[in-house]
Amino acid sequence: MQESGNIKNYEMMAVVKDEPKKGFSFVKKVINDDLKSGEVLVKVLTASFCGTDYHIYTYDDWAKNRLQLPLTVGHEFSGEIIKIADDVSRVKVGDIVSAETHIICGECEFCLRNEGHICENTEIIGVDTDGCFARYIKMPAANCFVNDKDGNPLHLSIQEPLGNAVHTLNHFGVKNKTVAIVGCGPIGLMGVDVAKAYEAKKVIAIEVNEYRRNLAKKLGADVVINPLEENVIDRVLKETDGRGVDVVGEFSGNKTAIEQAFKYIKAGGGMSLLGIPAEKIALDLANDIVFKGIHVYGVVGRLIYDTWYEVKSLIESGKLHLDDIITHQLRLQDINEAAEIMGSGNCGKIVLVPEDDVYE
Repeated sequence: MQESGNIKNYEMMAVVKDEPKKGFSFVKKVINDDLKSGEVLVKVLTASFCGTDYHIYTYDDWAKNRLQLPLTVGHEFSGEIIKIADDVSRVKVGDIVSAETHIICGECEFCLRNEGHICENTEIIGVDTDGCFARYIKMPAANCFVNDKDGNPLHLSIQEPLGNAVHTLNHFGVKNKTVAIVGCGPIGLMGVDVAKAYEAKKVIAIEVNEYRRNLAKKLGADVVINPLEENVIDRVLKETDGRGVDVVGEFSGNKTAIEQAFKYIKAGGGMSLLGIPAEKIALDLANDIVFKGIHVYGVVGRLIYDTWYEVKSLIESGKLHLDDIITHQLRLQDINEAAEIMGSGNCGKIVLVPEDDVYE
């Protein structure tokens, strides 16, 4: 750490996307504590790897069209506030926080009607601004969610993606209902766990990867389907007395999986879509939506901050199995290894720790 006048400069290692090709660089950077109005400086304790980070790692078409390089990546984290701007009052130094990763304007039509999750001026940390795969990050105080100081840092860093799962399943409610979880990547696995915690009557998990199918079973999925070996529509209808499921939580973004889901959702059911398809989806609107009277909901992030309080309550309830969902803990410097593990599909959630920190 160096001081220049009253401004402190912190040397740190950070994960940077600095070249338009596959991979990340782990480089030394300097961040100062000169804060803008409303900002805080956070010392990162844990960060977790997301599918979005994998898109950035591979530098796919989405990343090519979205990112401005160089960029410090990462958007899911927990940390300790070590400095606040003079006008900040909602948080204080020493608070242990996680972050709502969508930085919203607070002024557009959607923000003003309390729908900030669809703010038309949203910026995402680690995508549009420098992110959290580093020792320090500056954040708007408005984006900081204060955690209990005795909370497990590993759990605290995954509240953001857990919020996606909660938002997906909470919109229609799942208690005493049959639920299909389509795609058991890390957030889909959280969806299985959340559905069971919310007392769904039957949870049907649909996933091609054996590792993740086994993890879904461990988390309590009542039925696990491999779509490469079974007719998904026939099996779901068999498991639901021919009527279909009440609620679909779509986490895969897979074209075929989405199109099939519209065939096995029950009349009057609800479909929450979080997965992002890379291809156009073909739907029979008349028979699969209109005449079935179903409800379709697009899930964008989390409801700010309603979903966060739901997540906090769920974690405190002890009904979740986050230690099973977190399958890997790696050092931040091992970021490219983390990306390759994510790409293999043989993982749940991967949590990264800066420098040599280790958490149990």
